[in-house]
Amino acid sequence: MKIFFLSLFVSSFLFASAIEKPIAKYNVDGAVTDLVFQEGKLYCATSASSVDIIDFKTKTIINKITVGKIKDFMGDEIEAKIYSVDVLKNRVLLLAQAEHGFRKIDIYQDGKQTTILDPSKKLYIAKAKFINEETILLALLSNDIISYNIKTQKYNWSTQASQSKFSNFVLSDNKQEVIIADESGELHIYDTNKGTLLKTLSGQNLDNVFQVDYKNGILATAGQDRRAVVYDMKSNNSYYKTSKFLIYSVGISQSGKLVAYSSDENNNVTVFNSATKSIIGIYGENKMIPIKILFISENKFFVASDDKVINLYEIK
Repeated sequence: MKIFFLSLFVSSFLFASAIEKPIAKYNVDGAVTDLVFQEGKLYCATSASSVDIIDFKTKTIINKITVGKIKDFMGDEIEAKIYSVDVLKNRVLLLAQAEHGFRKIDIYQDGKQTTILDPSKKLYIAKAKFINEETILLALLSNDIISYNIKTQKYNWSTQASQSKFSNFVLSDNKQEVIIADESGELHIYDTNKGTLLKTLSGQNLDNVFQVDYKNGILATAGQDRRAVVYDMKSNNSYYKTSKFLIYSVGISQSGKLVAYSSDENNNVTVFNSATKSIIGIYGENKMIPIKILFISENKFFVASDDKVINLYEIK
């Protein structure tokens, strides 16, 4: 019996010591909602009416893109949540909360901020990303997907991916395809030029897919059913890893070789090899549930949570 408890203690100690700590921490002024990394800068959408732009090397905020505060249903002034951010060349796209639950979209360029879609449109937009310099892709909570022309301020096309509530989308590397996740557990792949359905993936996630990522032919999901599903789109093979806790976030390295997912109730992130399925490491010290896992190289990745601190990890 003594040997049993000793071995249990040793194994618990070894497991705890195996959890990797962040190599750096980046601080912002509000809880993080979205994250983009480009040319040495980290663009952090927050719940505090701003996108904080951080210099990667100095870890300091070098610029802030702000939106005005809004009034809630009681008439009190509150911070506006930035739901998503994107960057294309020197343009920053931000989707912000507006009054009465509606949304507005701004583009920031060369110090000038312009609203390209205002709350008068009465759209409940959940996510917005660049397709190209003239086009952005919008996803509504109703799972309506819209290709919107910035110059003409008109729809190129619109479609409803399914009757289920929208969860998340990700664009392919060349932005020719969008993969849409929703409460049904299915994934719908659309052509971004024509808005036509190319393929539906089903049967692996059995419930709401919180998040999806896609890199170099590897597609991965984060599911309410505690499954992180991996699809190899080149070989048409798929499998899933299970967790004892809901999986809220997933991220893939640019090569597609590494997949990371939020894996337990302690907000740890597990990284594994997408081909061999072997675990590379477990990474901790996230105070809140991870909402974004972002690889910036094959051996470094950020984890942002509903917190003012973003952790940077290194795979050794």
